[in-house]
Amino acid sequence: MDIQDVKLAVVGLGYVGLPLAVEFGKQRPVLGFDINARRIDELRVGRDHTLEVSSQELSEAGHLRFSNDPAELASANVFIVTVPTPIDEYKQPDLTPLERASELIGRILKRGDTVIYESTVYPGATEEVCVPVLERVSGLKFNVDFYAGYSPERINPGDKQHRVSSIRKVTSGSTPEVAELVDTLYRQIIKAGTHKASSIKVAEAAKVIENTQRDVNIALINELALIFNRMGIDTLDVLEAAGTKWNFLPFRPGLVGGHCIGVDPYYLTHKAEAIGYHPEIILAGRRLNDSMGTYVVAQLVKMMTKRRIQVQDSHVLVMGLTFKENCPDLRNTRVVDIVRELGEYNIRVDVYDPWVDPAEAKHEYGITPIAKPEPAAYDGVIVAVAHHQFAEMGAAALRALGKPEHVLYDLKYILARGESDLRL
Repeated sequence: MDIQDVKLAVVGLGYVGLPLAVEFGKQRPVLGFDINARRIDELRVGRDHTLEVSSQELSEAGHLRFSNDPAELASANVFIVTVPTPIDEYKQPDLTPLERASELIGRILKRGDTVIYESTVYPGATEEVCVPVLERVSGLKFNVDFYAGYSPERINPGDKQHRVSSIRKVTSGSTPEVAELVDTLYRQIIKAGTHKASSIKVAEAAKVIENTQRDVNIALINELALIFNRMGIDTLDVLEAAGTKWNFLPFRPGLVGGHCIGVDPYYLTHKAEAIGYHPEIILAGRRLNDSMGTYVVAQLVKMMTKRRIQVQDSHVLVMGLTFKENCPDLRNTRVVDIVRELGEYNIRVDVYDPWVDPAEAKHEYGITPIAKPEPAAYDGVIVAVAHHQFAEMGAAALRALGKPEHVLYDLKYILARGESDLRL
């Protein structure tokens, strides 16, 4: 297939798919497809509730159209799949969205078509899971009648500096010719350039270790924070001192959630165990990072007890619910660990986050955020997410939310040392 003959469809219009479709839609005809009719309706009127793409950017993508009608996919010959790849309650990969997207495409797949996957998976998943679905549903033969590619997403939700076009893209294809087609296609929109991997498996592995590396590094810093807290040493002071060395990595302790760092390592460990290897360091890092919510609550309760604040039936405000600052993304947020652990102590909890959709928070986690915190109402205040609204409040305004005797826990270092009672 020549690049001029490409008729493109992007399947899945979330945090990854929509920015990608918009960039392509500035240059060529693109069908943006999603099974969620409400999502399609909002995009058609120029609104993106994820806040990843502005109304102006949507209007600039003049060649982009939206649909939730699977029949319209038949007009495309290159499909880019950008659906979620979460984990289940047992921390095992849940490939259901990927399999369903493959079935959807398989029903309209034609000879000569190419399917490119961007969803994060373990090495081998594209050719071992997705391709067999395409073959079974379409009745076509892989690398004879149709082809596959893999180009892992590198979206950072809420980041307005590192956008799709400014982040270098890894590409790959199931044959040398398809690899070149995939690479050429992405080069049309990626200003930062591309890196053509030697195989689909290499590209899959590259993606999954990017966030595994970050996860393990953050786990190390979290463990150091636990040690330094026991020693009465301020962790941030230590990190700033160590950071004066040119090659010291600037990680910070905290909760590790989101759709990537808190999830991707489990895809790699799943595959490793499937081939008979038990990963030690990766799983140890995951266990430690997943335990941080419990640790935060234990520290809060200990400080409340020292100050003779009755813990049972006390009232605590958790500020922030999203998995990171200045974005509405609730996926795999570990703030819920804090909320649930507080409940184990029979503590009444209010959650306040001006970025989240209350209906989504209720649906996903059974949490109904409050519209506005009451002044002088709380025995404890935990700043769990560094939204700019919270940072701009300053210590005095945050303190004003607490009762005369309260504990202020600055989990995200938005205050200067000494302005809060606790920080990691």
